Amino acid sequence: MESISSRVAQVTPSLTLSITNQAKAMKAKGEEVYGLAGGEPDLDTPDFIKDAAIKAIQEGKTKYTPAAGIPELRQAIAAKLKKENKLDYDATQVVVNSGAKHSCMNAIIAIVEEGDEVIIPAPYWVSYPEMVRLAGGIPVIVETKEENGWKLTPEEFEENMTGLTKMIIINSPGNPTGAVYTADELKALGEVALLEDIIILSDEIYEHLIYNEAKHVSIASLSKELYDLTITVGGFSKAYSMTGWRLGWIAAPQPIADAISKIQGHTTSNACTFAQYGGLAALEQKSTFVEDLRAEYDVRRQFMLARLKAIPNISVVEPEGAFYFFVNCEKLGMKSVNLCDKLLNRYRVAAVPGIAFGNDSCIRISYCTTLDVLNEGVSRFEEFCRAH
Repeated sequence: MESISSRVAQVTPSLTLSITNQAKAMKAKGEEVYGLAGGEPDLDTPDFIKDAAIKAIQEGKTKYTPAAGIPELRQAIAAKLKKENKLDYDATQVVVNSGAKHSCMNAIIAIVEEGDEVIIPAPYWVSYPEMVRLAGGIPVIVETKEENGWKLTPEEFEENMTGLTKMIIINSPGNPTGAVYTADELKALGEVALLEDIIILSDEIYEHLIYNEAKHVSIASLSKELYDLTITVGGFSKAYSMTGWRLGWIAAPQPIADAISKIQGHTTSNACTFAQYGGLAALEQKSTFVEDLRAEYDVRRQFMLARLKAIPNISVVEPEGAFYFFVNCEKLGMKSVNLCDKLLNRYRVAAVPGIAFGNDSCIRISYCTTLDVLNEGVSRFEEFCRAH
């Protein structure tokens, strides 16, 4: 339609949601589908978090809150950041949003002006480029290399900087690759950003899902100069299995936090009130849920790694974080959409085309499901690979 704005018209729908919905539709018809496309934990939200939200409803905590969130939750997030991330934020520098996706969108709107360039390493989470376009910015996609663990190098960053570069997006642990940047790697990228005062949007939503000897490092913790340039994004969806609760947050220098709060005041207002009390319980009540989730996912990760490495004509980099494998299928000689379409319709296995993440030679496989489903799904994927 001619009445649709050009910004929205150029945005492409989410392929990850499209594949997931297609698989769900097939299941609704009674077809057996092995879903390896999902981006959310399969475990239920812990009862103590549910109970806190239910209690809040029963106590009438169902009205508006300040746009930036209830003070108790903002304070609890600030305390978490100090303890776990070595980041000293005042509660006023924290803004609670309707999910980390909303946090990223608000941050981009707050910083990016018409024509500004935003550097996005590929493979990237599917929504980053579209968010930049919606803000009137220009996504500058920088392809990373499999041999570098799908991580951006300082040289690649600097080569793609121009006088229009306003922001860089760093996602560690990363979706779709599971890549985790070390402190030294982040410091090297930060030094490039400091050359031109480029704002760093650090998406750390998978921070608790890290394996082997890898450690999560918040880039804002590495120096006062980087702290002043960084918007840190986190949330409850992945570690606490709260995807549907839509609860995330940003922490940033005061002027940026105030700007994001202002944006939120004129768009969504506050995040869901009683969900915020669930988030507060997640942070304040002692529980082994996060560690149990991480341990369970590590079992699945190791199982999938061994199986995938035995399949001919594909390659994988061992993911150190999140819950995905980014599988290089270039030797199969198919574009990723065609590959995933055949895999779903002929072998009943749902995976996400790599083109959604900026790489048409790969597909993303998630291990957010049971070992039985993973076993059958990867067996069918192996059959597909051997047949092609």
